Amino acid sequence: MKNILKYIIFFILIIFIVPALLTRRNKNNILLTSENIENSNIKLNDYKKIKLLHSKTNEIEEVNLEDYICNVVSAEMPADYEKEALKAQAIVARTYLIYQIEHNKHENCDICDNSNCCQAWISKEERFQKWGEHAQENWNKIGKCVEETQGVIITYNNQPINAFFHSNSGGTTETPKDVWGGEDFPYLQTVQTSGEEGYKQFESKVEIKNEDLINKLKSKYEDIQIDFSKDDDLRIIEYTRKRKSKNSKIW
Repeated sequence: MKNILKYIIFFILIIFIVPALLTRRNKNNILLTSENIENSNIKLNDYKKIKLLHSKTNEIEEVNLEDYICNVVSAEMPADYEKEALKAQAIVARTYLIYQIEHNKHENCDICDNSNCCQAWISKEERFQKWGEHAQENWNKIGKCVEETQGVIITYNNQPINAFFHSNSGGTTETPKDVWGGEDFPYLQTVQTSGEEGYKQFESKVEIKNEDLINKLKSKYEDIQIDFSKDDDLRIIEYTRKRKSKNSKIW
């Protein structure tokens, strides 16, 4: 009888306890959902409605948070992308929004629709006009992705991260500090990003005449002189931590 009891206890440990230990998440960096949100200082229920500033008209509109995420995802990512990519974009967009609200970037609103300031946003009507015949299908797809990630944000130390995102890193990400200066975030560091080679803007090339280059530089540095006959008169003298590539060229 005792042996049978031991086997039962052992069976319970194998089936329930061990998998729980193996799948435990890192407490510093997790996806924070509406189910465990009460364990943090963030209250997503306070943000069911947000104030959105339309930069072109300077008008502020109160919108539903999840509706706002649909508009952002439809503006930031093509609808024909894989569902998991769209869901990831929805989580990042929601996280970015909550971070901006928590840090009071705007005085009279929560966020704006200018991608140069916050993140892109497009109205449903305008998006439908640009999509054409597949508009409703695309909108339903994005709406489903947003719905399946509802209430999910990314946190670090139980706080929403500053969720910067990009369309193409060129194969390696850059730290925000090396781009804009200021604070260095422990959760945003230089990493390799494979699979971007197929992106149509992965590489770019710009040609400029010597005369035009001199004129542009002189607009800021009046006394600058460049001898184009010397290969080392124009060169890269410093790199960020991102990479010290010997293949980087000015022309």
